[in-house]
Amino acid sequence: MKRRIGLVSGLFLLGLAVALGIYLAKPPATPTASQLPGLSGETASGFARVQPGQRLSFPEDHGPHLDYQTEWWYYTGNLKALSPSQRHFGYQLTFFRRALLPAAERTSRASRWAADQIYLAHFALTDVRAERYHAFERFARGAVDLAGAQSQPYRVWLEDWHAQETTDGATRLQARQGTIAIDLHLADAKGPVLQGLDGYSQKGPDPGNASMYYSLTRLAISGAVTTEEGSFQVTGLGWMDHEFSTSALSPEQIGWDWFALQLSDTSELMVFHIRRADGSVDPFSSGTFVAPDGRPTRLGREDFVLAVTDTWRSPRSEAVYPSGWTLDVPQLDLSLRIRPYLRDQELNVSYTYWEGAVGIEGERAGQSVQGSGYVELTGYAASMQRQF
Repeated sequence: MKRRIGLVSGLFLLGLAVALGIYLAKPPATPTASQLPGLSGETASGFARVQPGQRLSFPEDHGPHLDYQTEWWYYTGNLKALSPSQRHFGYQLTFFRRALLPAAERTSRASRWAADQIYLAHFALTDVRAERYHAFERFARGAVDLAGAQSQPYRVWLEDWHAQETTDGATRLQARQGTIAIDLHLADAKGPVLQGLDGYSQKGPDPGNASMYYSLTRLAISGAVTTEEGSFQVTGLGWMDHEFSTSALSPEQIGWDWFALQLSDTSELMVFHIRRADGSVDPFSSGTFVAPDGRPTRLGREDFVLAVTDTWRSPRSEAVYPSGWTLDVPQLDLSLRIRPYLRDQELNVSYTYWEGAVGIEGERAGQSVQGSGYVELTGYAASMQRQF
């Protein structure tokens, strides 16, 4: 569902002040939030809003949707190093786009450095055996090829971090920061899974408070991971989400718990809880089960039970995060136990949140299943509500 909930404002706003030149094409003084173009007042005014009945079409919709204010392309996965090491790694590479102005207010400017789009990317690597978690962040303007996105051929990039189509249904991910790097080849096994109602994922009761959202739920991976200890050839499974919207959380919604789970019977499960300020779970929480043959089953809030079994306190932010769960889906006869591979997978970047690799054990229809996945936890260090 992701940063994903139709809101990455919290992630962007804290970092945008560092790079206001992205819009102005000249170095300004450090601005206040009210001085940021497109981020003050009625920030959604003039942007398209997702509406029921919209349809996604591929490959066009793999690319950017500049009429909408916010968009992200999100890749995660779990990897095993080839024998003899058998090391386990998790990775995250996410690209965010944020429009500064709606299309009607954009003007043609002579400077090649001028831009009306900002891009942000997060790159993280979990090294389970070394008990190390590495997380990095970059910002760039959508100009002079520093960052951008396109649909045909598919490509999204920020400097030398990128996801790029190599052949039909195959993508290469590359990112490096110092001694930490990934170079991965992803092959899509199931095709796009439309989340929500044919891709329309409603997040709240207000009109337009929704995103268009699809996932690639089973990506076969091969490639290399590099750490301070050297390079490791790896194989594994990955997940990709793509969402775009012009919306925000409702006033009482403060964050979300999002799960992308891949099981040994070749099924997948995505569920999310939207958390409210009073501690309750919002009724717009939902999910999707993807059968081995690719058929999706939509899950409403009442169709699954997610319970916390453990917690972890961050020594940096002092936030207390869930750190273990049970997840039951009675209509699927599915019961799972989920644990992080590392308790500390907190990103302390422009916005603090937890995003990490998890292991899974459980039963489906009386048969044992195992698996791995990724979990995102927001709103624990601070509410995801707009702070400006």
